[in-house]
Amino acid sequence: MNTKLIIVEGLPGFGKTTTANLIHDIFTENNINTELFLEGNLDHPTDYDGVSCFNEKEFECLLSASGELKGVFIDSVVKRDDDYLLPYLKIKNEYGSKFPDQLFNTIFKNDIYELPLEKNIELITNNWEVFAEKANYENKTYIFECCFIQNPVTVGMVKWGKQKEVVIDYVVRLAKIIECLNPVLFYVEQDDLEYSFKKACKERPIEWSSGFIEYYTNQGYGKEKGYEGLDGTLKVLEARRAFEEEIFDMLTMKKEKVNNSHFETEKYKSRLNEKLKFFEFL
Repeated sequence: MNTKLIIVEGLPGFGKTTTANLIHDIFTENNINTELFLEGNLDHPTDYDGVSCFNEKEFECLLSASGELKGVFIDSVVKRDDDYLLPYLKIKNEYGSKFPDQLFNTIFKNDIYELPLEKNIELITNNWEVFAEKANYENKTYIFECCFIQNPVTVGMVKWGKQKEVVIDYVVRLAKIIECLNPVLFYVEQDDLEYSFKKACKERPIEWSSGFIEYYTNQGYGKEKGYEGLDGTLKVLEARRAFEEEIFDMLTMKKEKVNNSHFETEKYKSRLNEKLKFFEFL
């Protein structure tokens, strides 16, 4: 097996996490060396969840206002070219109340997913390049959940309302970077988008659903269309699904759609096992 990367994509509530975990379980059961990175993992090798970016002057200003956390910021920041990358969410998780909300909110304004799309693309593609070069020489397969298609579409279409061509170019750039890893893309489908998303809203904390709805309707695509509330969010998700299917169809890498509509874990795992055999993983 020469595939170094498996990517799991799909809409919220469709079962991306379940799929990624099951693939990892199958590999583990077959003594295949894999490393799993789910959405929200702050140590993700290609994503920048909870990381802000500053130029030198901005970072110096931040340090002057950071009080007792100044040393922590200096020790935690990663300098890449002219950028200062600060993993502020990891720091917040460690220091809790010692990290003032006002300071946190100030830093969040420079979150990599709050920056202009052009800067976001620059930083993210650079991260993928660093990862691909490293992973190409490792004797293991990585499993990534939702950072290949979802993140470009979310930040490009949902947040900024950019033209399709801009977002497609973003994904194509990432696809080109990881060609050397011989990737396989699994796209999780559901027959009933509304049912699946509402199910996720019931199962997850209210903060998740309210934040998601606000994000999808109060900026970019949703705001331009005048969408509101849950119904508006579902309309954005329908548009996102159609766009992601378009992207899926144009990608030339190894790929497969998997349907998780029945939420039957053991049967679904069996189907995934067959898919992995088809791609000669097992």
